[in-house]
Amino acid sequence: QLQLVESGGGLVQPGGSLRLSCAASGFTLDYYAIGWFRQAPGKEREGVSCISSSGGSTNYADSVKGRFTISRDNAKNTVYLQMNSLKPEDTATYYCAAAHYCTAKGSYGMDYWGKGTLVTVSS
Repeated sequence: QLQLVESGGGLVQPGGSLRLSCAASGFTLDYYAIGWFRQAPGKEREGVSCISSSGGSTNYADSVKGRFTISRDNAKNTVYLQMNSLKPEDTATYYCAAAHYCTAKGSYGMDYWGKGTLVTVSS
């Protein structure tokens, strides 16, 4: 079964950190760019970050630039999103997707999606 599984979400205080993981099973991530997206209650889904298949190129939404870092370990078939200095407005369900490539500010051609992991930033 081909799937992506996100993990690492939870409740964290403002200013805290979390690291999300996106693990693939049934296929290799080597040839895919990976995008992270989020959707807050009542809002549209938005792109957060993307990393190219080689890991040599990344992009970030302006709202997370300087606070979030995307990385990948192809040997572990996993992509990570390190989130620091979290704010209440970062509260959302975070999804990863296997994409054809990263664009200047997003991702293109998502073939697979995970089911998401909830991040809640609250005191």
